[in-house]
Amino acid sequence: MNILSKLTSWFNSGIPWVWLNAAAVSVSLIMVFGLLGLIAYNGLGHFWPASLMEAELVDGQNKTVLIGEIREIKTVPAQQIRDSGIELPKETQWVNRLLIKQGNRDIYGLDFRRVLERDVMNIQYPKELVVIERREWGNLYGRLIGLKENDQIIQVDEPYNEALSRLETVLELHQQAKNISVNDIGAINYNIEKLRLKEKKLHLEHYSIAADLLSQKRLHIEEQRQSLNQTFIQLQTKIQTLNEKMSSDVILIRLASDQTIEVPLENIVQIYKPNDMSTVQKITHYLHQFWSFISDEPREANTEGGIFPAIFGTVLMVIIMSVMVTPLGVIAAIYLHEYATQGTLVRIIRIAVNNLAGVPSIVYGVFGLGFFVYFIGGSIDDLFYPEASPAPVYGTPGLLWASITLALLTLPVVIITTEEGLSRIPSAIREGSLALGATKIETLWHTVLPMVTPAMFTGLILAVARAAGEVAPLMLVGVVKLAPALALDSNYPFLHLERKFMHLGFHIYDVGFQSPNVEAARPLVYATALLLVLVIIILNFTAIVVRNRLREKYKGLEG
Repeated sequence: MNILSKLTSWFNSGIPWVWLNAAAVSVSLIMVFGLLGLIAYNGLGHFWPASLMEAELVDGQNKTVLIGEIREIKTVPAQQIRDSGIELPKETQWVNRLLIKQGNRDIYGLDFRRVLERDVMNIQYPKELVVIERREWGNLYGRLIGLKENDQIIQVDEPYNEALSRLETVLELHQQAKNISVNDIGAINYNIEKLRLKEKKLHLEHYSIAADLLSQKRLHIEEQRQSLNQTFIQLQTKIQTLNEKMSSDVILIRLASDQTIEVPLENIVQIYKPNDMSTVQKITHYLHQFWSFISDEPREANTEGGIFPAIFGTVLMVIIMSVMVTPLGVIAAIYLHEYATQGTLVRIIRIAVNNLAGVPSIVYGVFGLGFFVYFIGGSIDDLFYPEASPAPVYGTPGLLWASITLALLTLPVVIITTEEGLSRIPSAIREGSLALGATKIETLWHTVLPMVTPAMFTGLILAVARAAGEVAPLMLVGVVKLAPALALDSNYPFLHLERKFMHLGFHIYDVGFQSPNVEAARPLVYATALLLVLVIIILNFTAIVVRNRLREKYKGLEG
């Protein structure tokens, strides 16, 4: 009886619930950090230069030479192998199966190959094996045996070093050609399209313009077009000259099958010997690969290259959304708490706001597509861009509508947190300000709003965390697999809100579930997911730092 009373007293003291709560928090933290660790391990490990093996592959009586990277060693039930038609001894219960990246997709058809460990013989790691990362068809594995210049074999002592030297020059030429094509020619095409629309607008308004003025404007447009065309021809000539310089050098690669192929240097991103690298060289290569992943554009259906457009689109969309949602949410919360007469209508509005916070995001996407894109965007096109018809300008999914849709999605969170912050401010502060002769708006602007700023930033943090990871509504209102141009560039008006954009969340979905090369895409999914988490953490951390400073500033006035 004494023990029972002690247990009852212990439970009534609340200590078990404190320990239970601490255990739940600990388990949650372990799961979160474990998940982040799993993502980081599988994603960041992709950039490390894996050793390149050369081995004999035995298939019955046939032997072939295999060159590639061992990506995975997996133990599988022997019966699963027998079911696939491969004979194994009866006493065998488990077998090891290797996943080997053999590369050379244009020759073998597949990047990856699964073989049994028992069939791989005489594994070696020759230092002369090279990895050639190409702009198309993925990696190429083999031995670099020579170079050609203008179809003539070059006699050099070290073909590998000579290839690296020439590749550096080719990469510089390629970057020059890319800058001309993207920046200069892109600007010309943009201006030519503006002239076309301007000319079409004159055609639509010709009845309201004097004939001589109309003729003068058309002549001016034609002069501008001719000037742009002349510049375009000059730039095309420059690009053609650069391409001719790049196409003169070719390397000779001997494959595992003793077949020799020619690879133009203009189609190569980098060449390296992973088996001949020191630890410092591998670390340098790793950092270079990671930076390229962050700063480059995607290639090969998003399974190779970088993800800079997706990072840029995600951050830009979140910033625009934050600029939209914060003022609207704060104004709505101020009206509901400070000005609206508290009654049945205000209670219904608060219930509606709380319910909106739980609406599935895809519903917002459908609403954004129907109302913002088709109705508002279509009306804007009819009023201000009739010359662009039938091609839509704002009547199609884009950055603006995606930002507004997510602002609407996160608006309830900002309203609720801001109103809670307003309710925590003592009424004595408002009364004291009014007693000193300040008006209600002055009290609100100079006294209440500065004190409620931490709550506003709390709402903004929650809004950013949710909006940055949303995918479903964005698929309807602006996100695409590959955007031809960034929404921010050097062409007036610089920020093009009507353009479609890439997003890290959609990029993860696309690479993970729509990629034709699943094994190649898997590490990129982890790496992109890790970057998405880091982007959200950075955005939230910035808001948290500002919020904490403001909270410390007005700490003495709260409560």
